[in-house]
Amino acid sequence: MADDQAPTMHQKECDFEDEVDAKPERLKVAQLFSKKKNEAESQSGGPLPVRNRVVSSSFIYNMKYENLGKCIIINNKNFASKTGMSTRNGTDKDAGNLQKCFRSLGFDVSVFNDFSCNQMKEILQKASEENHENSACFACILLSHGEGDCIYGTDDFIPIKELTILFRGDKCKSLLGKPKLFFIQSCRGTEFDDGIQTDSTPVTDSDANPGCRIPVEADFLFAYSTVPGYYSWRNVDRGSWFVQALCSVLHEHGKELEIMQLLTRVNHQVAINFESQASDPRYCQKKQIPCLVSMLTKELYF
Repeated sequence: MADDQAPTMHQKECDFEDEVDAKPERLKVAQLFSKKKNEAESQSGGPLPVRNRVVSSSFIYNMKYENLGKCIIINNKNFASKTGMSTRNGTDKDAGNLQKCFRSLGFDVSVFNDFSCNQMKEILQKASEENHENSACFACILLSHGEGDCIYGTDDFIPIKELTILFRGDKCKSLLGKPKLFFIQSCRGTEFDDGIQTDSTPVTDSDANPGCRIPVEADFLFAYSTVPGYYSWRNVDRGSWFVQALCSVLHEHGKELEIMQLLTRVNHQVAINFESQASDPRYCQKKQIPCLVSMLTKELYF
Protein backbone atom coordinates (compact mmCIF):
# COMPACT_ATOMS: atom_id res chain seq x y z
CA MET A 1 0.00 0.00 0.00
CA ALA A 2 1.47 3.35 -1.02
CA ASP A 3 2.26 5.91 1.66
CA ASP A 4 -0.29 8.39 0.36
CA GLN A 5 -3.16 5.92 0.03
CA ALA A 6 -5.80 5.40 2.70
CA PRO A 7 -6.90 1.83 3.40
CA THR A 8 -10.02 0.75 1.58
CA MET A 9 -13.18 -0.28 3.37
CA HIS A 10 -12.44 -3.91 2.51
CA GLN A 11 -9.05 -4.08 4.21
CA LYS A 12 -8.74 -5.86 7.52
CA GLU A 13 -9.28 -3.67 10.54
CA CYS A 14 -6.91 -3.47 13.50
CA ASP A 15 -3.79 -4.61 11.65
CA PHE A 16 -1.55 -1.99 13.18
CA GLU A 17 -0.61 -1.08 16.71
CA ASP A 18 -1.58 2.24 18.27
CA GLU A 19 0.29 4.05 21.01
CA VAL A 20 -0.13 7.28 22.95
CA ASP A 21 2.49 9.99 23.28
CA ALA A 22 2.78 9.64 27.04
CA LYS A 23 4.70 7.72 29.67
CA PRO A 24 4.32 3.96 29.09
CA GLU A 25 3.43 3.16 32.69
CA ARG A 26 0.22 5.09 32.34
CA LEU A 27 -1.22 2.33 30.17
CA LYS A 28 -1.66 -1.22 31.42
CA VAL A 29 -2.62 -2.73 28.15
CA ALA A 30 0.03 -4.58 26.14
CA GLN A 31 -1.18 -3.77 22.68
CA LEU A 32 -3.51 -1.15 21.31
CA PHE A 33 -4.82 -1.51 17.81
CA SER A 34 -6.29 1.00 15.47
CA LYS A 35 -9.75 0.69 14.09
CA LYS A 36 -10.47 2.99 11.26
CA LYS A 37 -14.14 3.57 10.64
CA ASN A 38 -15.64 3.46 7.21
CA GLU A 39 -14.48 6.62 5.55
CA ALA A 40 -17.00 6.77 2.78
CA GLU A 41 -18.42 10.29 2.73
CA SER A 42 -21.83 10.97 1.37
CA GLN A 43 -21.67 11.09 -2.40
CA SER A 44 -25.11 12.54 -2.81
CA GLY A 45 -23.96 16.04 -3.53
CA GLY A 46 -20.27 15.57 -4.25
CA PRO A 47 -17.96 18.57 -3.77
CA LEU A 48 -19.70 21.79 -2.92
CA PRO A 49 -20.10 24.01 -5.97
CA VAL A 50 -17.88 27.06 -6.19
CA ARG A 51 -19.87 30.14 -5.32
CA ASN A 52 -19.09 33.79 -5.61
CA ARG A 53 -17.80 35.11 -2.32
CA VAL A 54 -16.99 38.49 -0.94
CA VAL A 55 -13.20 38.72 -0.85
CA SER A 56 -11.25 41.70 0.41
CA SER A 57 -7.47 41.85 0.21
CA SER A 58 -7.57 43.68 3.53
CA PHE A 59 -8.54 40.43 5.21
CA ILE A 60 -6.21 38.03 3.41
CA TYR A 61 -2.53 37.61 4.27
CA ASN A 62 -0.24 38.75 1.49
CA MET A 63 1.49 35.61 0.21
CA LYS A 64 3.15 37.26 -2.79
CA TYR A 65 6.70 36.95 -1.55
CA GLU A 66 9.78 35.42 -3.08
CA ASN A 67 9.42 32.42 -0.73
CA LEU A 68 6.46 30.85 1.01
CA GLY A 69 8.63 30.35 4.07
CA LYS A 70 10.64 27.98 6.19
CA CYS A 71 9.14 24.88 7.83
CA ILE A 72 11.06 23.26 10.68
CA ILE A 73 10.11 19.72 11.71
CA ILE A 74 11.47 18.45 15.04
CA ASN A 75 10.95 14.70 15.19
CA ASN A 76 11.73 13.12 18.56
CA LYS A 77 11.60 9.34 18.56
CA ASN A 78 14.14 8.12 21.14
CA PHE A 79 14.38 9.37 24.72
CA ALA A 80 16.82 9.10 27.61
CA SER A 81 15.82 6.47 30.16
CA LYS A 82 15.61 9.11 32.90
CA THR A 83 12.58 10.65 31.17
CA GLY A 84 10.56 7.45 31.47
CA MET A 85 9.43 7.94 27.90
CA SER A 86 9.10 5.11 25.41
CA THR A 87 10.26 5.05 21.79
CA ARG A 88 7.74 6.78 19.54
CA ASN A 89 7.43 4.17 16.82
CA GLY A 90 5.62 5.54 13.80
CA THR A 91 6.89 9.09 14.17
CA ASP A 92 9.35 8.70 11.27
CA LYS A 93 6.36 7.99 9.06
CA ASP A 94 4.82 11.26 10.28
CA ALA A 95 8.01 13.22 9.64
CA GLY A 96 8.44 11.83 6.13
CA ASN A 97 4.85 12.49 5.13
CA LEU A 98 4.94 16.01 6.58
CA GLN A 99 8.20 16.80 4.80
CA LYS A 100 6.72 15.74 1.47
CA CYS A 101 3.43 17.49 2.13
CA PHE A 102 4.84 20.87 3.18
CA ARG A 103 7.38 20.84 0.37
CA SER A 104 4.55 20.36 -2.09
CA LEU A 105 2.90 23.48 -0.65
CA GLY A 106 6.11 25.42 -1.33
CA PHE A 107 7.82 25.48 2.08
CA ASP A 108 11.56 25.11 2.53
CA VAL A 109 11.49 22.12 4.89
CA SER A 110 14.19 21.00 7.34
CA VAL A 111 13.85 17.93 9.56
CA PHE A 112 15.72 17.53 12.85
CA ASN A 113 15.67 14.17 14.62
CA ASP A 114 16.03 13.39 18.34
CA PHE A 115 16.77 16.85 19.69
CA SER A 116 17.29 17.67 23.35
CA CYS A 117 15.45 20.59 24.92
CA ASN A 118 18.43 22.88 24.42
CA GLN A 119 18.84 21.79 20.81
CA MET A 120 15.15 22.43 20.14
CA LYS A 121 15.43 25.90 21.59
CA GLU A 122 18.69 26.62 19.78
CA ILE A 123 17.40 25.65 16.33
CA LEU A 124 14.27 27.75 16.77
CA GLN A 125 16.25 30.64 18.23
CA LYS A 126 18.44 30.54 15.15
CA ALA A 127 15.39 30.48 12.88
CA SER A 128 13.83 33.43 14.70
CA GLU A 129 17.00 35.47 14.19
CA GLU A 130 17.07 34.86 10.44
CA ASN A 131 15.79 37.43 7.97
CA HIS A 132 12.30 36.44 6.81
CA GLU A 133 11.63 39.62 4.83
CA ASN A 134 11.31 37.64 1.57
CA SER A 135 9.06 34.98 3.13
CA ALA A 136 5.29 34.99 3.47
CA CYS A 137 5.08 32.96 6.67
CA PHE A 138 6.80 30.48 8.99
CA ALA A 139 5.83 26.96 10.08
CA CYS A 140 7.10 24.67 12.83
CA ILE A 141 6.02 21.08 13.50
CA LEU A 142 6.79 19.39 16.82
CA LEU A 143 6.50 15.59 17.04
CA SER A 144 7.17 14.23 20.52
CA HIS A 145 5.82 13.10 23.85
CA GLY A 146 4.09 15.76 25.89
CA GLU A 147 2.40 16.65 29.15
CA GLY A 148 0.04 19.58 29.61
CA ASP A 149 1.57 22.63 27.94
CA CYS A 150 5.03 21.06 27.79
CA ILE A 151 6.76 18.99 25.12
CA TYR A 152 9.64 16.56 25.50
CA GLY A 153 13.13 16.82 24.13
CA THR A 154 15.15 13.63 24.25
CA ASP A 155 16.41 14.52 27.72
CA ASP A 156 13.63 16.43 29.48
CA PHE A 157 10.52 18.49 28.86
CA ILE A 158 10.18 22.18 28.07
CA PRO A 159 7.17 24.52 28.02
CA ILE A 160 5.97 24.97 24.46
CA LYS A 161 5.72 28.68 25.20
CA GLU A 162 9.52 28.87 25.54
CA LEU A 163 9.80 27.80 21.91
CA THR A 164 6.98 29.82 20.38
CA ILE A 165 7.79 33.04 22.21
CA LEU A 166 10.92 33.35 20.08
CA PHE A 167 8.73 34.36 17.13
CA ARG A 168 6.69 37.07 18.84
CA GLY A 169 6.36 40.36 17.01
CA ASP A 170 8.80 42.10 19.34
CA LYS A 171 11.42 39.37 18.95
CA CYS A 172 11.25 38.34 15.29
CA LYS A 173 10.67 41.60 13.44
CA SER A 174 10.92 40.15 9.93
CA LEU A 175 7.84 38.00 10.61
CA LEU A 176 5.83 40.88 12.07
CA GLY A 177 2.32 40.80 10.63
CA LYS A 178 2.95 37.41 8.99
CA PRO A 179 1.45 34.06 9.97
CA LYS A 180 3.45 31.86 12.32
CA LEU A 181 2.08 28.33 12.27
CA PHE A 182 2.79 25.65 14.89
CA PHE A 183 1.57 22.07 14.51
CA ILE A 184 2.04 19.99 17.66
CA GLN A 185 1.68 16.22 17.82
CA SER A 186 1.93 15.19 21.47
CA CYS A 187 -0.15 14.16 24.45
CA ARG A 188 -1.48 16.96 26.65
CA GLY A 189 -2.59 14.91 29.63
CA THR A 190 -3.71 11.47 30.79
CA GLU A 191 -7.42 11.49 30.02
CA PHE A 192 -9.12 9.32 27.42
CA ASP A 193 -11.94 10.55 25.24
CA ASP A 194 -14.61 7.84 25.39
CA GLY A 195 -16.68 9.44 22.68
CA ILE A 196 -20.48 9.39 22.67
CA GLN A 197 -22.95 7.66 20.42
CA THR A 198 -24.99 9.90 18.15
CA ASP A 199 -28.09 9.17 16.15
CA SER A 200 -26.18 9.76 12.92
CA THR A 201 -22.55 10.33 11.91
CA PRO A 202 -22.57 13.09 10.30
CA VAL A 203 6.59 43.15 7.47
CA THR A 204 3.42 44.97 8.75
CA ASP A 205 0.13 45.05 7.01
CA SER A 206 0.07 47.19 3.91
CA ASP A 207 -3.33 48.57 4.93
CA ALA A 208 -2.27 49.54 8.44
CA ASN A 209 -1.91 53.16 9.38
CA PRO A 210 1.65 54.48 9.66
CA GLY A 211 2.98 53.72 13.10
CA CYS A 212 0.14 51.25 13.78
CA ARG A 213 0.77 49.02 16.79
CA ILE A 214 -0.25 45.35 16.76
CA PRO A 215 -0.16 42.83 19.61
CA VAL A 216 3.11 40.90 19.90
CA GLU A 217 1.09 37.69 20.23
CA ALA A 218 -0.84 38.33 17.00
CA ASP A 219 -0.63 36.20 13.84
CA PHE A 220 0.06 32.87 15.57
CA LEU A 221 -1.81 29.66 14.89
CA PHE A 222 -1.45 26.58 17.10
CA ALA A 223 -2.83 23.30 15.79
CA TYR A 224 -2.63 20.73 18.59
CA SER A 225 -3.28 17.06 17.95
CA THR A 226 -5.59 16.90 20.96
CA VAL A 227 -7.37 19.09 23.48
CA PRO A 228 -5.81 19.98 26.86
CA GLY A 229 -5.72 17.11 29.32
CA TYR A 230 -6.03 14.25 26.84
CA TYR A 231 -3.92 11.55 25.26
CA SER A 232 -2.95 11.77 21.59
CA TRP A 233 -2.92 8.56 19.57
CA ARG A 234 -0.17 7.38 17.24
CA ASN A 235 -0.22 4.29 15.02
CA VAL A 236 3.13 2.53 14.95
CA ASP A 237 2.84 1.74 11.23
CA ARG A 238 0.86 4.63 9.72
CA GLY A 239 1.83 7.42 12.10
CA SER A 240 -0.29 9.58 14.36
CA TRP A 241 -3.98 10.08 13.67
CA PHE A 242 -3.56 13.87 13.57
CA VAL A 243 -0.69 13.86 11.09
CA GLN A 244 -2.40 11.29 8.87
CA ALA A 245 -5.45 13.54 8.65
CA LEU A 246 -3.41 16.75 8.27
CA CYS A 247 -1.39 15.38 5.35
CA SER A 248 -4.50 13.94 3.71
CA VAL A 249 -6.35 17.27 3.83
CA LEU A 250 -3.35 19.37 2.76
CA HIS A 251 -2.61 17.00 -0.11
CA GLU A 252 -6.17 17.26 -1.41
CA HIS A 253 -7.14 20.85 -0.61
CA GLY A 254 -3.99 22.63 0.60
CA LYS A 255 -3.86 25.17 -2.20
CA GLU A 256 -7.55 25.95 -2.47
CA LEU A 257 -9.05 26.27 1.03
CA GLU A 258 -8.38 28.77 3.79
CA ILE A 259 -6.30 27.50 6.74
CA MET A 260 -9.22 27.28 9.19
CA GLN A 261 -11.27 25.38 6.61
CA LEU A 262 -8.37 22.98 6.15
CA LEU A 263 -7.91 22.40 9.86
CA THR A 264 -11.63 22.03 10.45
CA ARG A 265 -11.58 19.19 7.93
CA VAL A 266 -8.64 17.71 9.82
CA ASN A 267 -10.72 17.87 13.01
CA HIS A 268 -13.54 16.09 11.23
CA GLN A 269 -11.32 13.29 9.90
CA VAL A 270 -9.72 12.62 13.29
CA ALA A 271 -13.04 12.76 15.12
CA ILE A 272 -14.98 10.53 12.74
CA ASN A 273 -12.52 8.20 11.00
CA PHE A 274 -10.33 7.04 13.89
CA GLU A 275 -11.08 4.94 16.95
CA SER A 276 -8.91 2.74 19.14
CA GLN A 277 -9.47 -0.93 19.90
CA ALA A 278 -7.80 -2.91 22.66
CA SER A 279 -8.07 -6.26 24.38
CA ASP A 280 -8.80 -4.43 27.62
CA PRO A 281 -12.24 -2.79 27.26
CA ARG A 282 -11.09 0.17 29.36
CA TYR A 283 -8.89 1.25 26.46
CA CYS A 284 -11.21 0.25 23.67
CA GLN A 285 -13.09 2.58 21.31
CA LYS A 286 -11.33 5.76 22.43
CA LYS A 287 -11.60 8.91 20.37
CA GLN A 288 -9.59 12.07 19.77
CA ILE A 289 -10.27 15.64 18.66
CA PRO A 290 -7.56 18.12 17.67
CA CYS A 291 -7.55 21.64 19.09
CA LEU A 292 -7.06 24.88 17.17
CA VAL A 293 -5.92 28.08 18.84
CA SER A 294 -5.80 30.99 16.43
CA MET A 295 -4.50 34.49 16.86
CA LEU A 296 -4.45 35.01 13.11
CA THR A 297 -5.75 38.42 12.05
CA LYS A 298 -6.50 37.58 8.41
CA GLU A 299 -7.46 34.66 6.22
CA LEU A 300 -4.58 32.48 5.06
CA TYR A 301 -4.40 30.74 1.69
CA PHE A 302 -1.20 28.92 0.72
